[in-house]
Amino acid sequence: MASSADGNTADDAAASVPRNGLVAVVKRDCPTCELIEPVLADIEARGSLTVFTQDDPAFPEAVAARVHDADLGFSWHHDIGTVPTLMRFADGGEAGRIVGWSRPEWESFTGFDSLGASLPEHRPGCGSLSVDPAHVDALEARFGSSGLSARRVEFGSQEDLHEAMFDRGWSDGLPLVPPTAERVAAMLAGTSRSPDEVVANVAPDLADCTVEKAAVNAVMAGCRPEYLPVVLAALTAVCNDTFNMHEMLATTMPVGPVFIVNGPIARQIGMNNGINVFGQGNRANSTIGRAVQLIVRNVGGGRPGEVDRAALGQPGKVGFCFAEIEGEDEASEEGSSEGSGAGWDPLCTDFGFQTGTNTVTAFPGEAPRSVVDQLSRDPESLARTMAAALNAIHHPKLVLGFDAILAVAPDHSRVFIDSGWTRQQTAERINELTTRPGSELARGAGGIAEGVPEFLAEADLPKFREGGLHLVHCGGGAGLFSAVIGGWVNGEVGAQPVCVEIDPWR
Repeated sequence: MASSADGNTADDAAASVPRNGLVAVVKRDCPTCELIEPVLADIEARGSLTVFTQDDPAFPEAVAARVHDADLGFSWHHDIGTVPTLMRFADGGEAGRIVGWSRPEWESFTGFDSLGASLPEHRPGCGSLSVDPAHVDALEARFGSSGLSARRVEFGSQEDLHEAMFDRGWSDGLPLVPPTAERVAAMLAGTSRSPDEVVANVAPDLADCTVEKAAVNAVMAGCRPEYLPVVLAALTAVCNDTFNMHEMLATTMPVGPVFIVNGPIARQIGMNNGINVFGQGNRANSTIGRAVQLIVRNVGGGRPGEVDRAALGQPGKVGFCFAEIEGEDEASEEGSSEGSGAGWDPLCTDFGFQTGTNTVTAFPGEAPRSVVDQLSRDPESLARTMAAALNAIHHPKLVLGFDAILAVAPDHSRVFIDSGWTRQQTAERINELTTRPGSELARGAGGIAEGVPEFLAEADLPKFREGGLHLVHCGGGAGLFSAVIGGWVNGEVGAQPVCVEIDPWR
């Protein structure tokens, strides 16, 4: 065990606890503790007393049997929330305690009369150093049940931590938050799962990622502890044969995981579903997807130029995560639209979940591209605009191979909703409009060599496989814009979207 500056350790403190007798925990920086110093000396003179002092090893001077709880290990292990605390030990275990100063209580507890006769009868105590926000994370990291086991990396005193982490290859190119033991312990407080529980087997190295390793990367990404359940669910969503993260890394196409969060948890952790929904400025949106990508890099070994062979890549490969407008999300300067969402089920219902379920959907996608239609005021016209934009995904003559997300912003969704079109009906009509004659799509048609094989020229071909088009409701409440997020090679030979439930307590 590492020792503190004055040589005392938690083991030293524990060895000083009497099997039978009284123990007081105090600190000099507490007026009540200073007030009762003569009481402590009186109790020591009349019987057995050991005093644990949190801050000043010389306090209280009037007591001989004092122990400096330098690393606060005794206070932490005995859950001291207030000083002074007076405890009774019997047969090596705690038999009772009182906090603060109250003459009647102290006399009854100790069996000694006339304690502190010249002192005020009652005084409240002060907060223990072991629950001080300045110390709690370090104490949890050192003594807590989190049981941190990750390899510790020591840095030289002259090293710049941010540069050192970059030099060691941990970074995605942006600065990282140093994952100190204190920060990792604080991150683990965001879940009830054991730190050594394996969350997923991460491609391409097929390395096990524990909750602790996920927390380390979540710290580096800049997450808050309450984001960790979403990070763990998102990691689960991409680490399976259905999503096929390994092949998506190895492809030369510019795709990466896109995460869409549904359910009350999105609002609880402050995610953005409105203005600038795909952009900068929201911590949860910016860091959750980044944490998963760092796990793929640092645990799974998925680094650009190695297994990651994207010819062009895209900014979303740093991290692409957002929330969907649901139900009665109300207008605000930050985000969602007024009353929009009625009649539109959330994305998670495409995967069999009920509205209101906390879920994260992982979609293998490219960067979003804008769809502009300022003039359509009826759903049929707007659906034709959407179909024309969707037909261009990857190539206008390539069909059936690529799923897509159509992100419909409130000014466009209102056109459909006010006309009574549900999300499912809208998707069905767009699928009809994106079905075209094979003669227009065959190789060589239109003077373009790219296209489908000639034997399909006589068929009518849909742009998307069944269930391959997903409508998502998000974006700012003003602006007649939507967006298309094209997928990768979808189906059994490629990657398919995966939706998993988030347990906010896990």
